[in-house]
Amino acid sequence: MKAQIYTTPTCPYCTMVKELLDKEEIDYVEYDVAYDEVARQRMVKITGQLGVPVTVIDGQKIVGFDSKSLEEAIKKAKAS
Repeated sequence: MKAQIYTTPTCPYCTMVKELLDKEEIDYVEYDVAYDEVARQRMVKITGQLGVPVTVIDGQKIVGFDSKSLEEAIKKAKAS
């Protein structure tokens, strides 16, 4: 399983999501939407907004640092 995370360099919540994914040993691809216009447009298409972080785990989209939703998505992804 590989997650995707849309971030900006100054976002503390983005760092928290990455730390959680690292702790859970989840591989992820990071898209820096401050510099990557294509990724920014994709993120807006997914969520309809510009807020970060946006995490996608096995198709489940989580906006912001919602630890409960992130942990549930990780648990579900590991089980499949």
